[in-house]
Amino acid sequence: MANTAVADTGPGLSQAQVAARHGLSVAGKRPTLAAYTRQLWSYRHFIAAYANAKVLASYSTARLGRVWQVLTPLTNAAVYYLIFGVILGTKNGVPNFIAYLCVGLFVYNFTSAAVSGGVQAVSGQLGLIRALHFPRACLPLAVTLTQFQHLLTAMVVLVGIVLVTGEPLTVEWLLVPPAILLQSIFNAGLALGLARLGAKMTDLKQLMPFVLRTWMYGSGVLYSVEMFTKNLDNPILVNLVHANPLLVYIELIRHALLEDSPLTSSGPTLWLLATGWSLLIGVGGFIYFWRGEQEYGRG
Repeated sequence: MANTAVADTGPGLSQAQVAARHGLSVAGKRPTLAAYTRQLWSYRHFIAAYANAKVLASYSTARLGRVWQVLTPLTNAAVYYLIFGVILGTKNGVPNFIAYLCVGLFVYNFTSAAVSGGVQAVSGQLGLIRALHFPRACLPLAVTLTQFQHLLTAMVVLVGIVLVTGEPLTVEWLLVPPAILLQSIFNAGLALGLARLGAKMTDLKQLMPFVLRTWMYGSGVLYSVEMFTKNLDNPILVNLVHANPLLVYIELIRHALLEDSPLTSSGPTLWLLATGWSLLIGVGGFIYFWRGEQEYGRG
């Protein structure tokens, strides 16, 4: 076969021309964006199965199993309420601070966990990547889907907290699913982008806890968002904080579930910001990850 390939080259024919004549292509060549998207869709069942397996595995060694999906957010909410609400007094001036705090924590945890998992989605699965051929975007997308499943369980708990603390069931609750959908697209794009960065910079995972902790404090999770306007003298800084995507998604769900929740922006403005962030990060993160497809697992 090698002799045939040499004979076919002929005088004046380059190796690329010979490869094209025989329908050969570069191994590991990046597909077009449209073809890559179709490949991902064909692997949707693999993404779902992989995400489900990760959910089951995360609690497989715990005696209470998946009950921790409920206990973990409740425990976190109790600790933060004790420290910030009771000891530091951030609950003052915030109607129904318990529900206000829980919404912030549950929505923040969805993005935080997707980011943490996304950073290691490629770098932590090199054995799988080198052993099997599949679109590498399956891995960060599976991370996002895993955290989405955790969020659904947490939302059941959150609804119970909101109702028990005296909030009425209103038609605005119907705005929660589209808000979560926009945040999920944003999280997926963020996980994809950070997966590529994490594959290049292995120390990024050590830095992320500090970044996420700072992001939490800058997103009004633990205290009233009105404190930003009161304590920041520069209007440009105030606008930048109000445009914080995580703050926007938290505010949308607070506005839908809580009657008297303080807001940094009007409802229409929040929806515009949420849609813009989801499109920018969702599409941008996907394209950025796709451009590095041929690099993953090499070197």
